Amino acid sequence: MESERKSKVFTGLLGIFLGGLGVHRFYLGYKMIGIIQIAVSFVTLGYGALWGIIEGILILAGVAIKTDAKGMPLK
Repeated sequence: MESERKSKVFTGLLGIFLGGLGVHRFYLGYKMIGIIQIAVSFVTLGYGALWGIIEGILILAGVAIKTDAKGMPLK
């Protein structure tokens, strides 16, 4: 059974709005990096959320994270 391709737009928006919690990484299957993003945001008192926001913008621009954890390209 073929897995469903993830949406680039949805992933980017998750990164922008919930990036500090690593939600976009969990959505793509990158669990460890998602946990690290939560830890960074917690330790930096929320300033680490900028990582997720910037990453979300880069995803929407097509510069960063072009595949999910299974290697499927984002649609």
